[in-house]
Amino acid sequence: MKKIQFLKPLINFLLIGLIILNVSRFLLFLLFKTRIVETQDYGLLFPIGLRIDLIILCYLLFLPLVLITLIPDSLLKKIQGFFTVYFILFLSLILFMELSTLDFIKEYDTRPNKLFIDYLIYPKEVLGTLLKSYLVSIIITTVVMSGFIFSLIRYRKQLFGIQISGYKTKLIVFPFVAFFVFFGARSSLTSKRPINASIAVFSTDHLTNSLGLNSFYTVAFAFYSMKNEKNAEKMYGKMDYAEAISRVKKYMNVRPDEFSNDSIPFLHTQKSDTVIDRPYNVVIILEESLGSEFVGSLGGLPLTPEFDKLTKEGTLFTDLYSTGTRSVRGIEAVVTGFLPSPSESVVKLNNSQSNFYTIAALLKEKGYDTSFIYGGMANFDNMGSFFSGNGFDKIIDEDDFDSDRSVFHGTWGWSDEDVMAKANNYFKSLGKKPFVSLMFSSSNHEPFEFPDGKITLYDKKKNTVNNAIKYADYSIGKFFELAKKEAYYKNTIFLVIADHNTRTYGKHLVPIHKFHIPALIIGPGVSKGVRYDKLCSQIDIQPTLLSKIGMDVKTPMAGRNLFNFPDAIEGRAIMQFNDINAFRVGNEVVIMQPNKKALQFHVEKDTIFTPKKLNEDLAKDALAHVISAFYLYNNQKYKLK
Repeated sequence: MKKIQFLKPLINFLLIGLIILNVSRFLLFLLFKTRIVETQDYGLLFPIGLRIDLIILCYLLFLPLVLITLIPDSLLKKIQGFFTVYFILFLSLILFMELSTLDFIKEYDTRPNKLFIDYLIYPKEVLGTLLKSYLVSIIITTVVMSGFIFSLIRYRKQLFGIQISGYKTKLIVFPFVAFFVFFGARSSLTSKRPINASIAVFSTDHLTNSLGLNSFYTVAFAFYSMKNEKNAEKMYGKMDYAEAISRVKKYMNVRPDEFSNDSIPFLHTQKSDTVIDRPYNVVIILEESLGSEFVGSLGGLPLTPEFDKLTKEGTLFTDLYSTGTRSVRGIEAVVTGFLPSPSESVVKLNNSQSNFYTIAALLKEKGYDTSFIYGGMANFDNMGSFFSGNGFDKIIDEDDFDSDRSVFHGTWGWSDEDVMAKANNYFKSLGKKPFVSLMFSSSNHEPFEFPDGKITLYDKKKNTVNNAIKYADYSIGKFFELAKKEAYYKNTIFLVIADHNTRTYGKHLVPIHKFHIPALIIGPGVSKGVRYDKLCSQIDIQPTLLSKIGMDVKTPMAGRNLFNFPDAIEGRAIMQFNDINAFRVGNEVVIMQPNKKALQFHVEKDTIFTPKKLNEDLAKDALAHVISAFYLYNNQKYKLK
């Protein structure tokens, strides 16, 4: 054992950290036990918590492990002070965050997050509030922290003193210890991506889920996420927020008297075509990378015979454009209706992890069952955490499928066919309870894996995008074949829509043709065999769908109800391509780039761009939409109340 004495400081750091975090979690559990035990599997918060604790502690161990191993013994003693300060600093921060947690939960019903960081910007105001409202907590925290730091300093040699073990011995042991630290930080050897906060989502109670994390982790994650929150004003230019909101409203086709809350700028009443006693269910099938060039009914390749047949049963939107190029951007548009911006999708941003508008949050208030069904892992792209915090009570993902009854499992999880069958069975189980569900496909994702014998291959080589899309289409057909046999079918509005196109490329600043996607709405009261040919955006589809569910609703969405939109007004689409924003009205498009004057083009056939003199008013409208998104997100004004 003496030969590995050099690991003693690392082991002590790990053990002390685990003790702090798990004792804190247990005490928080006792304090909120009445609420937590309402979750059936509430005990999961402890093993999940241990896993998250190991992740953060192993990340912190990596640097000292490398230094202790690789620096010659003759130099280690000279930098002993660095290791002592490093270990004491991070253990103190971990303890401090846990001591701060209870009061933060009492105020915000979750562990410390980005708000905790935001308040550091205003030390005078925050310190005054803390002294007036949390004086007892401050005193207790000060006493505990002082005692803890004093003890660590007093016993620093016993706890963190570097032991000489021989350079050769350290090099031999290093690979094994490094593997442990790597495994602990990544928390998985089989997953394609490191585990993230979504692993803690096992309850419909946001607080219970947050207790499965630790507060150092949640604040560190919030700080890390800030890199995604780009400042639209610094990129494209400033505009008075009131002017921005006003300019966006003129595109909404909503009467002034229908806006219902000045503090939530776009909150308005949306009338249903007809009001019925039992409003309709809503099923959204979000198709991975289904660009218009692959859809036969849109003039693309003959890869979607099932979708093409379904167009005769509903309304097809033929000139629809996605808001971005990634799935999380498509989810943002379809599920929340939020305006696109140069920031990352709200699915991944910190301020939108709870109390952010989604169709699930809206309909949950109306008594609907709410679900997200996906063949892969819901923690991908933070989907599980976002959905759980914003109205989706039931999350069905990869671990919830029965391998004995499923058809095919690939790199991205269970096949689309399995997802459709799972969804149909779940919908049947709900009986007469109304429901809203988001189904997310994944078979049409590189490496394009799907089961044999299901389709006639379009390409000779099996695993191609064309064949994968044909299989995804086959699965859509299978779902509707199953659904039509069930009682819920006649009481459901269905939306089939792409999240985005395939790989987006082109010679123009924004390759508009690669944003062209299909959408199809089917259900009671929806015109059959109709093609809506006017230009429209992905953010318009949810408002359009809601107009058919059979009840009036209030939403903060800026999108348009296309079923009730005047023919005389030109269509509008907004596309975010990395840090470039395209705002299109009719055939005129304004393109905004960071720190540059906006450009305008006349567009034909989505690929022919003719430069034009900039229409300053149109450019202001373009800027207004981005500034409004920036304002709504940062001020948390995209919600129901």
